[in-house]
Amino acid sequence: FLCLSNFSLSFPPLEDNHALRQQMSNSSFPHEFLLLPFADTRELQLLHFGLFLGIYLAALLGNGLILTAIACDHHLHTPMYFFLLNLALIDMGSISITVPKAMVSSLWDTRTICYAGCTTQVFFFVMFVAAEFYTLIIMAYDRYIAICNPLHYGTIMTSRTCVNMAAAVWGYTFLYAVLHTANTFSLPLCQGNTLDQFFCEIPQILKLSCSDAYLREVGLLFVSAVLASGSFVFLVLSYVQIFRAALRIPSQHGRHKAFSTCIPHLSGVSLFIVTDIFTYLKPPSMSSSSLNLLLAVLYSVVPPAVNPLIYSMRNQELKDSVRKLMTG
Repeated sequence: FLCLSNFSLSFPPLEDNHALRQQMSNSSFPHEFLLLPFADTRELQLLHFGLFLGIYLAALLGNGLILTAIACDHHLHTPMYFFLLNLALIDMGSISITVPKAMVSSLWDTRTICYAGCTTQVFFFVMFVAAEFYTLIIMAYDRYIAICNPLHYGTIMTSRTCVNMAAAVWGYTFLYAVLHTANTFSLPLCQGNTLDQFFCEIPQILKLSCSDAYLREVGLLFVSAVLASGSFVFLVLSYVQIFRAALRIPSQHGRHKAFSTCIPHLSGVSLFIVTDIFTYLKPPSMSSSSLNLLLAVLYSVVPPAVNPLIYSMRNQELKDSVRKLMTG
């Protein structure tokens, strides 16, 4: 659904901002955007296509196996695996928004993405990233209740509660994505149509704005960051309590089981959050097209591909279920 076009807009030099705004006063919404290419030579473009194809197929296979194993094995119909199923769905969606378009661009040697395609990318990427963050928060809460308050786990984390929490995440992130997408693409864009990224991303689109109205979206992003920081503090405090409780478990088997369910989740959270924080809070002096591309791959492509490995590596129940599924 991310369309391509061979039509290319041309813009006058950016130095004369007044003349530029006058010339583009009637065309503040480009018909297409130009994405940042991974490589200039044909050999490297094909190498990038092959690399991304391998990562994409691995992500679909890994997350698809987790989805199928959890859905088919009634032993895995517990809150922890229910939220892991949601995470696998989110990962499949998020990587499908960015990687296929990047592969097509490298294979066909094109940089363009149409306005509707760019809008679609922004909407779904924002929704899936926000959904992944809050799903990880809920998974931390689930582990906190299971380890720190095990006697009341069954009454707190009921099936109805889990479904309601998952529905709240999807509903909230849908509205969140609608708000940011509508707000971003309502801005007049008079600073060209070239994005310094391999997919459509809100911060890169805001750089094209020729109006102070972009500060409205910056304000919304700041409020979102503050709310996310509060959730992050909750996550850190939860894991402090989790590890304290796990260390007090008398049996070695009990401690091993507690850590085997928590460490993969903590690894996934760390990979997702650290790359995001570094991407958006790095000093301007470190900003470059190559670094932006590398960081974008780390936070948008790598987590969906490695999460299946992270969550199944130390989880014997899930490994047994996946093995049973693959062997028929």
